[in-house]
Formats: sequence, C-alpha cells, structure tokens
Amino acid sequence: MLTRRSRALLIAFLMAWCLALLYLTHHTSPESHLSDQDLSDLEELKRRVQLEGDDDLLLNDQVAQEEFRDAQLNALRDSYGENEEEEQHDFENIEHPTPPPDAKIVDNFDVKHNFKVVDPRAEWVPLPRPSQPSVPRIKFVEEVGSRKSSDPYAKNNFNVHASNKLPSDRKVPDTRNPMCRKRKYPEDYPPDLPSTTIIFTFHNEARSTLYRSVRSVLDRSPPELIDEVILIDDASDDPEQGKIVEGMEKVRILRNHEREGLIRSRVRGANAAQSPVLTFLDSHIECNTDWLPPLLEQLHKNYRAVASPTIDVINMDNFRYLGSTSGLRGGFTWSMQFQWETAPLKGKSAIDPIPTPMIAGGLFSITKRWFDESGQYDLDMDVWGGENFEISFRTWMCGGRMDIVPCSRVGHVFRKQHPYSFPGGNGRTYDKNTARTAEVWMDEYKQHFYHARPSAKFAAVGPLEERTELRKRLNCKSFGWYLENVYPELSVPGRDMVGFGQIKQGMQCIDAGAGTLNAKLAVQHCLPQDSDKQEWIFRNDGTIKLQDGHGTNFCVALDKDNHAVLHTCTTDPPMLWTYTESKQIRHRETGLCLTSSKKPQLRAFPCGSTSNENERWAFTK
Repeated sequence: MLTRRSRALLIAFLMAWCLALLYLTHHTSPESHLSDQDLSDLEELKRRVQLEGDDDLLLNDQVAQEEFRDAQLNALRDSYGENEEEEQHDFENIEHPTPPPDAKIVDNFDVKHNFKVVDPRAEWVPLPRPSQPSVPRIKFVEEVGSRKSSDPYAKNNFNVHASNKLPSDRKVPDTRNPMCRKRKYPEDYPPDLPSTTIIFTFHNEARSTLYRSVRSVLDRSPPELIDEVILIDDASDDPEQGKIVEGMEKVRILRNHEREGLIRSRVRGANAAQSPVLTFLDSHIECNTDWLPPLLEQLHKNYRAVASPTIDVINMDNFRYLGSTSGLRGGFTWSMQFQWETAPLKGKSAIDPIPTPMIAGGLFSITKRWFDESGQYDLDMDVWGGENFEISFRTWMCGGRMDIVPCSRVGHVFRKQHPYSFPGGNGRTYDKNTARTAEVWMDEYKQHFYHARPSAKFAAVGPLEERTELRKRLNCKSFGWYLENVYPELSVPGRDMVGFGQIKQGMQCIDAGAGTLNAKLAVQHCLPQDSDKQEWIFRNDGTIKLQDGHGTNFCVALDKDNHAVLHTCTTDPPMLWTYTESKQIRHRETGLCLTSSKKPQLRAFPCGSTSNENERWAFTK
C-alpha cells in the first residue's frame, strides 16, 4: 500500500510528465502554428498525395512534413520566426537595412553575389545563404512613406505585402503528373534541344514579384538551355524599377522611354534576342521544377509549333501556389472572351501535349524563325489584349500548331483587374485589337463577333494592308477551315445553335447563381455582357450550356421540385429543351415551361398563354 505522501509524489510526477509531454508535442509539431484551415488543407493534400501514389512526397518524418508544409501551404507567418505577434508588424515604420553602394539587398544578401558562374553554359553554383533573421524583416519595400503603401493592393492589384514577406527562392509544390516527374533531363530528352532567351516585359511591377519571377527561371532551368534573360521595362514610373535584378548572370534590361505596351515591348525583346527559341513570360510568375525542357522538346519536333506551359495559380491575396486542373485547353466565345475548357483526350495519355485552339498569351515558347516568318505581333495593336487571338488564328491558319504541355508548369498571379491604364480605356483598346483580328483573320464569320460585341463595330482599327498582305504571302487557310479542323466544338450561330448570350426578360436575366453543380438558377438584374454567370448557348441538340469561361460543363436541368438547376451536360431527355416560336423555353420530357413568375426563383410550370410575358425569353446574341 502506498502512503499518502507516496501517492501525492506519484501524482505530482505524473502531472509534471504529462505537462512536459504536452509542451514538447506542441513545440515540435510542424503543424502547431497552422490555422484550422491550414490543417484542413494539409490533410487534404496528404490524402491526395497518398491516392496518387507519389512516394516522393509521403510524410515519413518531421523534416519531410516541414518541407511539405512550406511548399504546399506557404504559411506566410512562419517565414520569419515563430512569434505570430512579431509577424503583425508595421510595414511603414519598421527599420529597413541599408543596402551597400551600387547593390540591392534581397533576403538580406547581396544580389550581385547571389550566383557565382563557373561557366555560363555549365552550372549555376548557389552560394551559402545566411540564416533567417530571428525578428521579422521585410525583404522588399514598395512605396515606403507614400499614402498608398498602407494598402497592399493599391499599386499592383495584388497583395504586395504577402509577396514581400516570401523568400525570393521559396519552394513551390511540384504539381506535375507523377509520370512527368519520372522524366529526367538530360537523359530522357533529345540531346540537341535548342536554347532559349527568356523575355519579360513589365510596367511598375512589384520588385519582389519581379525578382522572384526571374530567379525562378534561373533556379529551375538547366543553365545550358538559357542563353539570356531580357527584361523590357515599359517606362515604369521609377526608372530604377528593374535594377533589382542587376548583377544576376545572363540578365539584360532594356527600358522604353515612353509607354509602348506589352505587344510592342515583346517585339523589341524578340528583336534583341539571338537564341533559336524565344520564351515569353509575364513578370508575376514562378517557374516550377523542370518546366523548360518539355517546352523546348515540342519546338525541337516542329519549328512551327507554339508551346505553352500548364498555368498554375498564385493566389493574389496570400501568394499560395496552387496546382491547376490538368487536361484544360484554351477556347473562346464569339465576343472574343478567352475561356478554359476541358480538352477532348481522344485516347491520349494524360501527359501528352494538348492541341489548343487558343493560348492565354502570357506564357509560351516559339522558335525565333517562326516568330519572324509568321509576322511577330501586329504592331498596330495597342498595349495589351486580343493579341493572343491574333497569334492563335495566324499560327493555326498559316501552317503552325499550338499545344499546352502538361509536363511544364508555371505559376501565375491572376488579378481581378489591371493595375495600369489604357489609352482611351480598357474597353476601347480591346475593341480595337479584337476588331483588327476579326477584319484580317475571321472572313465572313466576323459578323458573329460584331453581333456578340457591338461596341467593336465603331472601333478605329487603323491600317490593315500590312497584315492582310502577310496572310496572302503565307498562303494561310480560311477561318472556316480553322473552325472545322481546329475548333469544331465552337458552336456557330445559325448553324449549331438556337441562340446565345444572355437570356432576358426586359432588364432581368437568367443567372447561374453559385455556378456550381446542382446550383439553383435565378432571375436577376442583367449584368454587363460576358458575365460568367449569365452567358448561355442554346444548342441545336436541345441543351442550354453555361458559358462561364472557367472550363465547366454545366447545362440547365430540372430538379424534383421543378427548379431550374445546373447539371453536367448530357443529351439525356431531362437535359433537353425546345425554344418555341412564341419564345417559350419548354422542357421536352415534362412539357413544362420556364417562368419568372416566382422570381427570383427560376422554375418550370405548365405552359400558359403564348402571350404570358413571364414565359417569354429573348437571347441577346
């Protein structure tokens, strides 16, 4: 029997042991500083990794867990020490280190000595990195002391504070298919892959984002495949904006003395390049592991090919790197709105290049020979916007091809709006550029573009003779050929569809609501045209498909209560409708008609009088 004293001592020992265990568990767990949402994300990523059988990323020990957490979740508050309160520092009043003369401080080390190059075509040898500071420290500063600096979105329309806090060489998750990871450079690629010049253009780009973009290229590319990195500063407000990358090997900066825009700036960079391949990148990207060899391999096979990487997403708010869905290609609507859509695989492997009717335009590789032969860019276009349509139509119609390469991954910061101005406004610039494309390349089908985008009818397109002569000289095919052979899935008004655009009653339109599977449709105030929740195609097969620009495949159906909802498109009877002469939308299986009588709900009831305005619908295009 234990005495009372012995029992008390035993209880005290056990309590102390439990407290010590709890302390050690909390302070050694790599997940102890993550939020509930981060933990949820981590568990989901663990599950996905295990389902995909990716043994390289299985979490077997604490080091692997920490690397996995850093790469997959990018926990920003853990970047500069473990004290969360210290992370919430004042970006305006913090004391910043002073850079030495003629150099810039990045990650607390000298950019000029970031890399030592033994041989420009041999290998990059990274120098030892200093240990991370124990107190929060800003690596990049944007507009310190200005009124705008308190708003991290003010200048770039993304959270520049989140970008500033990240290491310039931060790890990103390898988002490639496991089959892609098995291919190694150089042993699994042709021995004579062409080398490339990387071309960035930027205007007032955040320094941290610009630097990370360039560094990701140098860190994650075989050095013998990169001849040069050319940056075109398109008349940034601060002439020193691009100085952050000075001193990095292979980097050259050219500055426009006045604003030229992306199109003419890219041509300037291309004309300055001497490599057999040109690789165009935006200035807010991060290249992923082994991103470059798969692109160059496509051009090695066909000098008239244009190869685009699969574009991952860098979140504009917290800069987390997120893998995008595989198997997408670029498409568009008749209003020349680019959209992602699921590519027909047709028995191909998941890692085979995907022929794409359209590229997004920001990131791609092209041989210098084909770029020059095929007419570079249309220099009479302004700034940015629509040039991806012109180069896509021209490439396909004039003997080239375009592919999205699944084994090449590059992350891109997608913003909700542009941070810079357009002459006369964004809409007017886009009208001009797309109208030039339509006039030169779309033949009689341009009428559908003007019907879908009426404002473009009044655009001052400028001279077209040079581009029409180029089309003749290259002996290019017709736009009808393009529709039949490259993009047969695009429904042509009057041929493949009953109507398209918004489905209206007065100022009210059918709205896709949440835009997700089984989401209930509603009758809402009409939004500007090309809204991703109010654009529809009523096809000849009887389906009414949502055109949201995000690659979804949703059509209008009825649920058990006769609410109109979104379902995956099929040609089964529950998905089929008829557009009557009296402008009713009648469900073929039930005979019910869509009505706004219970708005904002969109429901189907027994069809009433043909003059019932609640049942009459009109298409805008």
